Order: sequence, then structure tokens, then C-alpha cells
Amino acid sequence: MRIAIVNDLAIAVAALRRVLQTVPDYQVIWVAHDGAEAVAKCKQDPPDLILMDLVMPVMDGVEATRQIVQNFSCAVLIVTVSAEQNVAKVYEAMGYGALDAVDTPVLGQESDRTANQLLTKISRIRKLLKVSPTNTKPSVRSPQLERRSNLLSATSLIAIGSSTGGPKALASILSKFPANFNTAIAIVQHVDADFSAGFVEWLNQQTALPVRLAVAGDRLESGTVLVAGTNDHLYLKPDLTLSYTKDPVNYPYRPSVDVFFKSLAQHWTRKGTAVLLTGMGRDGAVGLSALKNRGWHTIAQDKASCVVYGMPKAAVELDAAVEILSPDAIASTLIQNLKLQPQMNADGRR
Repeated sequence: MRIAIVNDLAIAVAALRRVLQTVPDYQVIWVAHDGAEAVAKCKQDPPDLILMDLVMPVMDGVEATRQIVQNFSCAVLIVTVSAEQNVAKVYEAMGYGALDAVDTPVLGQESDRTANQLLTKISRIRKLLKVSPTNTKPSVRSPQLERRSNLLSATSLIAIGSSTGGPKALASILSKFPANFNTAIAIVQHVDADFSAGFVEWLNQQTALPVRLAVAGDRLESGTVLVAGTNDHLYLKPDLTLSYTKDPVNYPYRPSVDVFFKSLAQHWTRKGTAVLLTGMGRDGAVGLSALKNRGWHTIAQDKASCVVYGMPKAAVELDAAVEILSPDAIASTLIQNLKLQPQMNADGRR
């Protein structure tokens, strides 16, 4: 695997080199000391993966990530002194396409822990980069498909799956919702458990709705956004409470959108709307198809607005999306759904 390091601190570069040397086929092909240098070097020799610092002179890691993801087929992992302290920048970079974030390995007592975290994340990204496409033939669909009014009028739950570029798309959608948006919302975003609390804190700054991590035993609640918060997979149990499962253990997407969507298709008896946003790979496509077959209104993000047109593309290929829309149009559609939705009591009666 060809890896590049972007960091202006010599001690950080040395620590990263030392960790990468423990894996025989990890090759550091170049080092850049600021974002502008990284962009220039990507033009000459794009790597498989870039370990990107956030705070650097000339051009920071957020802007460098934006330019690199937009112009080159390079995966970006944010590696910074304290991802938790830089949470706003971390999710800004993830909104532009960074896959994940981790603290920079340090010398001393914490070196083994931080090194192992870095290697674990690189290993996961490596699996994502090598996900094989299926042989499903793409179907031609219009972005302006007609809504099905019977689905819109029965919506009581919005389930959203997202990955690369997801934070920005999620913020765009959630920021449009009013404080009295009386629908339950559940989100599965590919983000490591170490950063899920920070992710929720950041989302709370983007929307008038309360956002919190989903805890085992929770129930989906109108007017509240619940976010998958561990490296295990969120799912809905037959008693309509939420829980987490490690299975499938070797699935490269954690937490998995497919696992959550499939559990909704199996156990959620009322209609709902499911949305699949930007992301690498195919996670969520099969689950979205299962929900469509159960009568849900299903939406995939359109290619033009995606940071990575992987997951929504897979859904379109499976004919799983009723509509294909931009984040702004998705928000408008979901708000319109609420206006058309009959008012229910807490027990589901009109």
C-alpha cells in the first residue's frame, strides 16, 4: 500500500514512519510539510492513502483534503495531535471526504496504544479500497421520479446512512429541520467510536433538534436524532428497542448501514423514509432495497452532490431508490413528508 504523510512536525513524521515500518507492504512514497505541498505532490504521484494533519502553515489539512478528494482518487485519513480537541476541523475535513480520524502516535507510554489505533484504521481503509463491485447491471432512473403519496402520508421514521463526505451532507439536511420536526430520526455514519461523541456534539451545533448517541435499550423517539455510537452495528430488535451486535465481524463498514436498514425492514411495521448518502463502497444499498420492498420511501443522494458516489450509486444499480436527490432537495422532501403526515398519538393512533 502506497502511503503519503502530510505533517509539518518532524517528530510526528518520524513517529508515523516508525509505525508504518512495522507492516512490510506499507510504503511511504513521499512526505509533505503543508497542504499546498501535498496537493502539488498528489498531481505528480497520487498515493493510495494520505495521513493528513489538520493544523499546518500555508494550507491546513481541511482545505488540502477538499482539494485532494475533489481532484484525485486518494483516500485521506486525518492524523492529528488531538482529534478530540479539533473536533470541528475533523468533521469539516470528513465532510470534504476524509474517511476517519486518529491521534498522531507519540513517543512514550501511549505509543503502543496510539500506534495500534492508527494501524487498525489503515487496515479498515485498505479493506474499503478493495471492496469488489457486484455484477448488478445499473438501471436508468430519472432524478425527478414522482413521489408516491401513500408513502409520504405514512412516514413516521427517517433512517439515514452515510460515509465519506457524510457529515457535510448530514449537516446540510439536519440544519433545514425546524425545532418542532415531529419525526424520529436515526443515523448510521461510518465513524470510529472514539469520535462518535464528538460527532454528536458537532451535529448538535448544526440543527435545532436534539442529537444524542443511541444506547442499547433506546427506543426511536419523535423529534430526536439518534446516532450509532460504537464500532459494533446498530440494529432494531423485535421489541422495537435498539441494540448493538458485532456480527458480521469481518464487515469492513462499521457501524453498518445495511445491518440497520435490514433490521428496520424486518421489525418496523409502520412506513418510513430511508436515505442513503455519499460514501465509499456499497454499504446500505441492499438494506435500502429491502426497505423499498417493504413499502418505504427510499432516497439516494445524487452523483453531482456526492463526495464519493459509491453507496448511492450501488443503491441506484439495485433499483433501490424511489428518488435521487441533492441534500437540499432531500431536506425539502422530508419536511414536506412531515406536513403530509397524519398526526399520531404516542401509541401510534390518530
